[in-house]
Amino acid sequence: MASSEIVSCHALNKAYQGLDVAVLDYIDLTVSQAEQVAIVGASGSGKSTLLHLLGGLDAPTSGEVRVLGENLTHLSEAQKGALRNHALGFVYQFHHLLPEFTALENVALPLLIRRTSREQALHEAAHVLEKVGLRHRLEHMPGELSGGERQRAALARAMVTNPQCILADEPTGNLDRHTAHAVFDLLLEMNASQQVSLIVVTHDLELAAKMQRQYRLVDGQLSQL
Repeated sequence: MASSEIVSCHALNKAYQGLDVAVLDYIDLTVSQAEQVAIVGASGSGKSTLLHLLGGLDAPTSGEVRVLGENLTHLSEAQKGALRNHALGFVYQFHHLLPEFTALENVALPLLIRRTSREQALHEAAHVLEKVGLRHRLEHMPGELSGGERQRAALARAMVTNPQCILADEPTGNLDRHTAHAVFDLLLEMNASQQVSLIVVTHDLELAAKMQRQYRLVDGQLSQL
């Protein structure tokens, strides 16, 4: 296995009880360091399911997922959680910021989960928030931020642990066109400056075209565009 391989899956299959066809049908995908991969498909095509499997948030019916060479099937839930916190960052369509905490505290949370000291966690969170253009919003609550600012804070939270790969599920789906492009470009800037891999699920073909590799998911099959 190449040392630069970050996330991969082989013969990945996911079926749900009561469905006649597999949601994902024996998918192979390898993402190396600093690669940009977009996955497009219609609503309900299984894009989010694939992302959850790659991130170890769900278990496949068969096949394997590896993160930094570790087969997730062989890990306990605690080991998978530790690997996720070390290697992966997640961004969703909805920001999932905790409303009772400031932007700074929200971004510091993954570091606090690692048992980083509060002082160090807040220092590193402030640094990443500055990178995404929110230096002036550190003490604001999520309800005081615009949609674009909330999504930038969510991106900062994903980046604060210096992950090897960002898994983003429709990260701009809740934003207007201009803000969507700004947030997407910020993802690409992070990819370039920090060599973090990107796996982005999106229904937006225009945004997907900005990525190095594009795949389409149809009837459980993944094909490169």
